[in-house]
Amino acid sequence: MSSLLSRLSRGQADSQGRKRTLAIADLVEPGRTTQVRVTRNPRARRISLRVDPTDGAVALTVPWHVSVEEGLRFARREAEWLRKRLERLPESAPFAAGAEFDFLGKRVRVEHVPGGGPTRLDGDILRVGGDAAFVARRVRDFLRAQARTVLLAKSRDTAQRIGKTVRAVRIADPRSRWGSAAHDGRLSYSWRLVLAPVFVLDYVVAHEVAHLAHMNHGPRFWATVEQLYGDHRAAKAWLAAHGTKLHRHG
Repeated sequence: MSSLLSRLSRGQADSQGRKRTLAIADLVEPGRTTQVRVTRNPRARRISLRVDPTDGAVALTVPWHVSVEEGLRFARREAEWLRKRLERLPESAPFAAGAEFDFLGKRVRVEHVPGGGPTRLDGDILRVGGDAAFVARRVRDFLRAQARTVLLAKSRDTAQRIGKTVRAVRIADPRSRWGSAAHDGRLSYSWRLVLAPVFVLDYVVAHEVAHLAHMNHGPRFWATVEQLYGDHRAAKAWLAAHGTKLHRHG
């Protein structure tokens, strides 16, 4: 029989009505204890339970009118669902010497070169200099820089085809989306797209650029995506099946 033990004092949303952590609880089952962070979101309409694919963190969100106790009872009822979701999470793959991953459609391997120069790609070897303790950070920095260069160029080229202008491209590490677009022509992407097949990256670019013309997901938006990219079903299917695995790297 599972149980939930609250381990943090309660609270309310702040004066601006933003989300705020109310409690940290332990979901205790035979052979497993899962930490659950309880957050109140005044804009939420129902209780929700989510597993972060990047680190396995469990978040329980409750609306303004739902008590922490009621939220914890909901989590207890969903304990079996939660267990299955956690078991399906891919194992982490640190960016360490000898690690291998796909980069823009090519399989590369990390090689640490003590005292070496800047991080550089030499064929299918990513050579990383400096202290071994900073290999992971330098690999991430290299991938983010490459993502910025590639995604900025592709976004601008794609936008020109529909008479739009990309003002700037921001590279981040969001947990629930691969890209976003603003009315002012600013686009944002996950740097992890460079770990996906190129046809998937190109689809996300077309998707976000299409939002510069249509800030919705209506028929005209999808027609623009098809104009820019073609049949996007394979790319969407790849992200649905494998997207979570991109978060295990690093």
